[in-house]
Amino acid sequence: MTTGRVGLISGHVSVRGAREHNLRNVDVDIPRDAFVVFTGVSGSGKSSLVFATLYAEAQRRYLESVAPYARRLFDQLGTPAVDSVEGLPPAIALQQQRGTTTPRSSVGSITTISNLVRMLYSRAGVYPVGSGLLPADAFSRNTVEGACPTCRGQGSVHAVTERSMVPDASLSIREGAIAAWPVAWHGQNLRDISVTLGFDIDAPFSSLSAEDRRWLLFTEDQPQVPVYAGFSAKEVKQAMRRKDEPSYMGTFTSAKRHVLHTFANSSSVHHRRRAAAHLISRPCRACGGKRLGRDALAVTFAGLDIAEFLRLPLRRLAPMLDDRAVLAGSGSQDEHTAVMGRILPDMRSRLETLLDLGLGYLTLEREAPSLSPGELQRLRLATQMRSNLFGVVYVLDEPSAGLHPADTEALLRALARLKAAGNSLFVVEHDPDVIRHADWIVDVGPGAGQYGGRVLYSGAVDGLGYVQESETAKHLFATAGDTRRVVRRAESHITLRHVSCNNLHDVTATVPVGLLTTVTGVSGSGKSSLVSHALVQLLGAVVGREAAVAELDDALTDASFTVVHGSVEFDQTRITRLVEVDQAPIGRTPRSNLATYTGLFDAVRRLFAETPLAKARGYTAGRFSFNVTKGRCARCEGQGAIFVELLFLPGVYARCPDCAGSRYNPKTLEVRLQDKNIAEILQMTVDDAAGFFSAYDQLSRTLDVLRDVGLGYLTLGQPATELSGGEAQRIKLARELRRASRGTTLYVLDEPTTGLHPSDVQRLLAHLHQLVDAGNTVIMVEHDMLAAASSDWIIDMGPGAGEDGGRVVATGTPERVAAVSNSRTAMYLARGLGIP
Repeated sequence: MTTGRVGLISGHVSVRGAREHNLRNVDVDIPRDAFVVFTGVSGSGKSSLVFATLYAEAQRRYLESVAPYARRLFDQLGTPAVDSVEGLPPAIALQQQRGTTTPRSSVGSITTISNLVRMLYSRAGVYPVGSGLLPADAFSRNTVEGACPTCRGQGSVHAVTERSMVPDASLSIREGAIAAWPVAWHGQNLRDISVTLGFDIDAPFSSLSAEDRRWLLFTEDQPQVPVYAGFSAKEVKQAMRRKDEPSYMGTFTSAKRHVLHTFANSSSVHHRRRAAAHLISRPCRACGGKRLGRDALAVTFAGLDIAEFLRLPLRRLAPMLDDRAVLAGSGSQDEHTAVMGRILPDMRSRLETLLDLGLGYLTLEREAPSLSPGELQRLRLATQMRSNLFGVVYVLDEPSAGLHPADTEALLRALARLKAAGNSLFVVEHDPDVIRHADWIVDVGPGAGQYGGRVLYSGAVDGLGYVQESETAKHLFATAGDTRRVVRRAESHITLRHVSCNNLHDVTATVPVGLLTTVTGVSGSGKSSLVSHALVQLLGAVVGREAAVAELDDALTDASFTVVHGSVEFDQTRITRLVEVDQAPIGRTPRSNLATYTGLFDAVRRLFAETPLAKARGYTAGRFSFNVTKGRCARCEGQGAIFVELLFLPGVYARCPDCAGSRYNPKTLEVRLQDKNIAEILQMTVDDAAGFFSAYDQLSRTLDVLRDVGLGYLTLGQPATELSGGEAQRIKLARELRRASRGTTLYVLDEPTTGLHPSDVQRLLAHLHQLVDAGNTVIMVEHDMLAAASSDWIIDMGPGAGEDGGRVVATGTPERVAAVSNSRTAMYLARGLGIP
């Protein structure tokens, strides 16, 4: 076991009386110039100590040190609830972030290497004879000067065909032959309009004349005609002859017009995804999919145009930049040589850092929304490693999240370099491998929410083994996890054949039905391409696809519509439903919260409406919603906070003075259920609420499931905007678990253990196994080796990342995969199984 390695310590950060969130007047001394890991179960108070106290205090002091004019450039942070913090250096936070980047952001722009590349091509590129120099902006697809005028920098154009809009021409229009038309009322409206226009909607679509089919699918005309809802074709003709009053006047829209308009303009993610299913994307002929104008693409460097340069994996780009002879031959003018002498060393240095972090499989053009939170955090970490700062506290939030154990080793080497440069590392972490490398450990707990908030231990790693009430110690010092499984055998399989998608090329894979399957592999090996893209798109096109999410409000990007080639075969009696449970947010505003998403809030409001006082006053359930005018606080309109304008400073949100943050008006708060008003209910944790509502079966069931997936520490009113991706995913999973299982559902999960302590992982896995016991199929992309070891079946992708991956390396039981020599997962899986 690794012992503490603090070495020479220049001092400590002393915290006294920390009371943020659930912290119980915490006193703790933390060494500087050390790698310090903060551990504990989910919701124990780790983040409250590290981010809400230490980092918040460091930021507050920094803002106080600058002039008032400069302060207005920063977001204002509240003063943390702590008596004192001594010896705290300046701090930089590197937190997990998802969905905060734009579609036009890329690896190159995040690392600023793209700027260097554009300058390199502008000033040191080889131009066609007679051409003038182009400015750097002319090499960017995000500028008017650089973007291809045909595709506007997208690299592809979208088209529709009869086949893409009518997948089964043997059906009639009434039976849904024109699949590209909208569903529900709008679709019925178009069918009724078609009857008025004289089309036979009961004949097979293939039997219609070519002219009629072409007009229905492709016309730009939008005739307005009378609609007689529910009338047959004969009855419509008779009504029109009699000039009867129609049900309404309807406007016809062709399938092509509907698809293209919806894809380009709809604000609904669901509608855009549905439209995209009927589109055929082709590379732009003008730029060949390279997104830039002809002038920019005519300039080369080292024999490559800039688009080809940006598409090279970083590991292939680095050696090319290091070849001085090749680079010297790319330009004959002294100016070119001087430019390269300034730019190339900087580029090489940045690339070396990215390679050290295990990101060599990425390309500079890789779009940021397609990156995982772990990849984004490592890109930001690379930027910090080049900053050459020292004497700084780097505060990291689960840097190993989303990383394969092999990638975690590269991360640890990078963190060691930051520490060696004279910095301190304060890391919130659950991964035992990271914890074992720490110089110092601060364990918070023992439980979550009100059952946590205490520092159980602060010292060298080995000493934690003597703390009996520590949940972390039980897993950190265990010889191996309990991975014994009930042996399940698959009666049928889902077979993906000849799949090509991203780095997958002609891949065939089988997923057993009725089992828990884990897809493993290093970052970038093709796991998500196989599961989240290929499996979901191909199988979802047959059985339909549901997203376990209330508000599909995440911005769509080209990555959302990854083109998949291949086919799927499966027994449609065993899989009748596909449910994705991903880490997308459950809402985009603070008005969305845990209680509203799960339906708890509706049930609670109905209980309040049944109280004697509510009945006497005529209050309905709507009165107890903070979105309804009658019940909410008039001043803050149910938000609990008001925006305050400050002279010479940016405005801040402050607690509403009228309702004290409760969101409700006094009359509403007078109504009580078991001595608690509606605001106090929303402030309760899931753990507390489970006891409070134990007599109400409907509420109790939902609360118990939330606790079982490790969310007992969250409050019922926890705003959706404050939830992590892992928390959002487990809330969605809980909502699915509380429903009556059909037994023929395929659940697809994206790293469900993200952000979970090992003890919470075990509880989550127990529920996943219950889903399988009920006859369902579960497939998850996962890096946690204990989770993989407890699954029934493993599909290991790789062997490497990017162009070195994209293949099925091994399949079988965990024991079988652990014995495969060319699998980079095998060694770590064997450790999780307790195999020497």
